[in-house]
Amino acid sequence: MNAPLNSTGFAGVTREEAVARAAALIPLLKEHAATAEAERHLAPAVRDALHQAGLFRTMQPKSRGGMELEFVAWVDIPEMLARGDCSTAWNVANLASHHRTLAQFSPQAQDEVWNENPDALIAAGIAYPQGRAKKADGGLMLSGTWNFCSAVTDSTWNMLACMVMENDKPIDWVQCLLRANEYQIIDDWQTMGMRGTGSCTVKVDNLFVPQYRVQSMATALPGHRFAGTAINPNPMFRIPTSSVGGHSLAGCVVGNAQGALDATLDWIKSRSTVQGAKMRDFQTVQLRVGVAGAKIDAARLILRNDCIEAEAALKADRDISVEEKLRHKRNAAMAVKFAMEAIDLMQEMAGANGIYQKGPLERIFRDARAAAAHIHFSIDMQMTQWGLVAGGGEFKSPTL
Repeated sequence: MNAPLNSTGFAGVTREEAVARAAALIPLLKEHAATAEAERHLAPAVRDALHQAGLFRTMQPKSRGGMELEFVAWVDIPEMLARGDCSTAWNVANLASHHRTLAQFSPQAQDEVWNENPDALIAAGIAYPQGRAKKADGGLMLSGTWNFCSAVTDSTWNMLACMVMENDKPIDWVQCLLRANEYQIIDDWQTMGMRGTGSCTVKVDNLFVPQYRVQSMATALPGHRFAGTAINPNPMFRIPTSSVGGHSLAGCVVGNAQGALDATLDWIKSRSTVQGAKMRDFQTVQLRVGVAGAKIDAARLILRNDCIEAEAALKADRDISVEEKLRHKRNAAMAVKFAMEAIDLMQEMAGANGIYQKGPLERIFRDARAAAAHIHFSIDMQMTQWGLVAGGGEFKSPTL
C-alpha cells in the first residue's frame, strides 16, 4: 500500500492557483526534460513536485481531496506544463484525466483506489479493439495487448478498454480497472519523440475482472449510465471523453509550440548578424514569429472554447449532439495542425542552430511530430467525419 503524498488534499485550490502552480514548475521541467527523455519516464524530481502541487488531481472529486476544477483546466494545465516539457505535460494530462474517469466507476472501485492512496497514478489503454472480454460469473474474463499506455511504469493502476463479446459479436465497450500486478509491461517505447511519456505496451491474458471494476463507456447504447455519477454529481464528470478527450493532449502540443515561440523570441532579442544587424529588425523574422504567435493563440482559443461549451451544455442538462462531438474532434485536430505549423516556421528560421540537442528547438520539433501522430489529431479522419455529418450524412459509434 502506498501512503498518500498529501493527506490534506487540494479541494480548496482554484483554477487560477493551479495554473500558477503549473507555470512555477516550468523551469524544473526544462531542467529535467533531458533526464525524462533518456530514462523514458517522469523524472523523479518532477513527479514529486507535481504531486506536491496537486496537478495530477485537478479533475479528481473534491470529496476525495481533488481540485474538481472547471473543465477548461483540462486544457489550461497541460498547455502550461508543456512550455517546459511536452512529455511531462502529456503524462499529467493523461493521469489527471483518469481521476475523472475513475469518478465514473462504481463507488466500490473508487474506494479501492482512493481510500488506499488518493494520489494514486492511473494509466490507461484506450483502444477498445485491442482488448476482448467475455462475461463470467461476477465479472469479465479479459485478454488483450494495449500500446501507448503513457506513464505506465509510474502508475499503480491501469484502465484498459475492451469490447465485450458474445457469440463473436461486440455487445458492450468497457474499461476495466486493474492493479499493476495484474498486467505485463512490455518495454517497447523506443521512439523519435515524446520519449519521456514512457508509453509502453501492456498485456493481459485471460484475467478475471470483478464487475465493480468494469464501467461501460458505450454512451450511445440505450440505458447507459455511469455508476459513479450518483456520488459525483458535478456535470463535469459527464462530459463525453469521446468528444473532447483529445483536447488535453492537444493542449500539450500547443504548449510545446508556445515553448518554441518563447525560446525563439529570447534568441532573436539577443542575436545579431556578423555585420551587427539585430535579428529582431529583419521583417522576415518579424513575419515568422507574428504568424507563429497568431496560430498558437488561435489553437489555444479553439481548445478552450470547446471545453467551455461542453461544460455549459452539461450544466444546462443538454445532450451534446453527434455533430457537436465530431466538431470538437475536428477542432482538436486543427488546433494541433496550427501548432505544428507554428513550430515549423520557427524551426526553419533557426536553420542549423535548430538541429543541436543542446538547444530546446530540436526536442520540441521531435516531440511535436510524435505527439501529432495520435489518432485524435488525424486530419484525414477528423475532418471527414464531421464533414459527413455536416453534409447530412449519418455517423454511428457506440462510444461517441
